[in-house]
Amino acid sequence: MTAPSPHAALLLDWYDRHRRRLIWRALPGERADPYRVWLSEIMLQQTTVVTVASYFAEFVARWPSVEDLAAAPLDDVLVAWAGLGYYARARNLHKAAKAVVERFGGVFPSDEETLRSLPGIGVYTAAAIAAIAFDRPAAVMDGNIERVLSRLFRVATPLPQAKPELRVLAAQLTPESRPGDYAQAMMDLGASLCSPRKPACAICPFRAVCAAAKVGDAETYPVKKPKADKPTRRGVAFWVMRGDGSVLLRRRPERGLLGGMVEVPGSVWVEGVLDLAHARAQAPLVAPWRVLDGIVRHTFTHFHLELTVLAATVRLGDAKLGIWTPPDRIGDYALPTLFTKVVRHALTRG
Repeated sequence: MTAPSPHAALLLDWYDRHRRRLIWRALPGERADPYRVWLSEIMLQQTTVVTVASYFAEFVARWPSVEDLAAAPLDDVLVAWAGLGYYARARNLHKAAKAVVERFGGVFPSDEETLRSLPGIGVYTAAAIAAIAFDRPAAVMDGNIERVLSRLFRVATPLPQAKPELRVLAAQLTPESRPGDYAQAMMDLGASLCSPRKPACAICPFRAVCAAAKVGDAETYPVKKPKADKPTRRGVAFWVMRGDGSVLLRRRPERGLLGGMVEVPGSVWVEGVLDLAHARAQAPLVAPWRVLDGIVRHTFTHFHLELTVLAATVRLGDAKLGIWTPPDRIGDYALPTLFTKVVRHALTRG
């Protein structure tokens, strides 16, 4: 096995002294558990390390192995996931656990191509699992690593167009020796010293070989195109309370945003001015609707959302309409953050 490149040698030396201690990360000399690596990588997609730590601990305490997770009811997994957002990840997590058990006897595959065949595992996650769990020389590239590479080589191409160029650079630098430690070292470097603002170039292990540090313009990289303004969509949420105190929830369609999640019933979300009469016509049942004061606001990746809440009380409620549950049992269901806001709004304004 060849010795690490000069870049990798500098970084690994720094990592051996400054590596982060993370609940899912194997200690020096320990063999990484593929299940824990996979679970942490899925949770960390678009979620901070601080937020993930407590969720990860709860998941591995409740489902210590991939077999345990595969055998769990999906709704239990979704409830445990509530608060992490991007719920398609949780659904794919459950599907992938079942696939590992059914197709591979509970043993995670070690090569990137087979890993990518599992639900929810893309190019980055497959490379991360292959490198960290199996010490394969896979080129791992998350947002932190993109930033480090962009500065290291002063990549002028703006993101996301620069991604193919950065992947080539990542592959060139990835060593055959200790590729898992190298990948985690790059992540740690981007999360600590090579931060988006005010990077600590003076104490960075790459300071002598970093093109941006030499010029003094590290904060300029990575170059990004200006973000387009997010549109605002509007709609109505229908808060229905039955005579016995239960409220109406329902499950969203499997496909689409928040697919398969439990929601407070609502209208279609549209851009522009809300046509309240048209939205009211989409109510789940005929009732004496009244408008609650205020607006529920939420922001998704690609748009802002404003919901007007209409409330009504009915004597009887057809079970076919959805799920009738007492308000103090709503927490038993995996409501996305948006609908948690709707529930809070309705309970305080209703």
